[in-house]
Amino acid sequence: MLPWLSRNDPALTVLRAKSAEQEATPEALAAIRADLGLDAGPLALLGQWATGLLKGDLGTSWVSGYPVAPAVASGLATSLTLMAGALAVALVLAALLCAPTLVRGARGTLPEGRPGGAVGAILVACPEFLLATVGLIVCGVWLGWLPTSGWAGPEHLVLPAIALGVPAGAMIGRLVGDALPGAFDERWVGLWRSSGVTEGRIAAAALRRALPSVVPQLGLVVVALTGGAVAVETIFAIPGIGRTALGAAKSQDLPLLQGCVLALICLGLVAGAVAHFARRAMLGTGLRDAALSPPPAARGASGAAQFVLPAVFAAVLLVLVGWGLLRDPLTVDVSLKLLAPSWAHPLGTDALGRDVLARLGHGAARTVGSAVAVCAFGFLLSLGLGFAPRVASGIADVANAVPPVIAGVLVAAALGPGTAGAAIAVAAVSWPNLTAHAAALTQEARAASYLTAQRAMGASADWITLRHLLPAVAGPLARHAVLRLPGTALAIAALGFLGLGTQPPTPEWGLLLEESRAYVEVAPVAALAPAVAIALLAALTVSSANITGIARRKAVRA
Repeated sequence: MLPWLSRNDPALTVLRAKSAEQEATPEALAAIRADLGLDAGPLALLGQWATGLLKGDLGTSWVSGYPVAPAVASGLATSLTLMAGALAVALVLAALLCAPTLVRGARGTLPEGRPGGAVGAILVACPEFLLATVGLIVCGVWLGWLPTSGWAGPEHLVLPAIALGVPAGAMIGRLVGDALPGAFDERWVGLWRSSGVTEGRIAAAALRRALPSVVPQLGLVVVALTGGAVAVETIFAIPGIGRTALGAAKSQDLPLLQGCVLALICLGLVAGAVAHFARRAMLGTGLRDAALSPPPAARGASGAAQFVLPAVFAAVLLVLVGWGLLRDPLTVDVSLKLLAPSWAHPLGTDALGRDVLARLGHGAARTVGSAVAVCAFGFLLSLGLGFAPRVASGIADVANAVPPVIAGVLVAAALGPGTAGAAIAVAAVSWPNLTAHAAALTQEARAASYLTAQRAMGASADWITLRHLLPAVAGPLARHAVLRLPGTALAIAALGFLGLGTQPPTPEWGLLLEESRAYVEVAPVAALAPAVAIALLAALTVSSANITGIARRKAVRA
């Protein structure tokens, strides 16, 4: 249905993709429509594609005229190799993050606090496109240790695998690290220790006990890898399926896009199924319905110290954004291009002589403004669906398994790249977590004893909903939506970096980072300023999540 939802004529897009010099005459466009079957309508095209799919035929590319299946198979093989390398990096990093917890837990000296440390927490929130850009600049351009593009040998795998694997490994490490204290707190650990069982066997048994609760999340980690692969493959010019899907979306080569998205969805489904069966095998019949005891409450820092880091990050961002908003981001003066930082231009100028601080400030307004709209939409939608969770349960499962980048590719193919399209893409896949939270809050509120008394006294269902249920759900859900704001802004910045979001010359953080890569050696401060802003936003995301977790544990204890 994308051609009929698009604001652009798909025949014109395909003509431009095939030959930019050919004149777009009515006859030429009519011939393309007839050749592609666009006049038959979406149902006819869907029927033809589904019939071919049953025979193993994914169709023919609208742009190249070659069969889609070999291109999808080749891109998938490349992406699977990249993901295998990323998973290896992720497992090594996760093992390093969990090793102190395992050793201390086996010895019985496990302190209270969040396992994994601040380093692992920050790495979780660092987007793949930022790590890939920084790695390319530092290790590829400045130091010259590794190649910066292409796919010709093992050395080309190192930087992309690290960029993809570090956030995934930090996530796995945190998940396992959070589950290990609950395993070490069970009674059998003390019994084994008093019986003289070695620390190594205790650590291995505790790890096996903690892993089943984490394995289902590994499927989502693989799904996140598919989304991150789109950006990483684009940055390093890797001919994987993510980069192929992005190119197909921009040229509206729908058969190729359909094949790529189908392969990515199947990859996510297979990963989820493998994780499910692995969990059942690890638990065994006797423990499949058992749950780990909750991890001990984190001690951490106390009082105002919990808010020091987020306050610092927020203050730096506010100063940069506020100062930049007072300046003009669009004035072009090529005589001032790539200037070093000065009082007139505190962060220097870009390749067109535009003030980088101004573009950073106005870009934040657009990026964060879109994120605010997305979070508000998610809050309102989840507030309504929380009272009827079964209505959207199936759709929520699908949306939760689709990375924002893949959604951005599809929306860009339908509506074209732009700020609104990026916001729609992120909004389409970011509401399931809020909806699940709203449903849990609603269920908990409905079970309150005072509501039973209200019903016994004859209160109507509408009165109970408006006076009791809605206030009980809306407050915590609103706080959850606000805490998701930095992560939502990072997702929108990722789409801007890929060219699926805001378009030049309008400033936006992801777009600024993409534009600055070309002159990083000449003007490193101006080029890295968007990266620093995104890193501060990532750190603010982690700090907010930590504060939320501590507040939640205090509420549980109360």
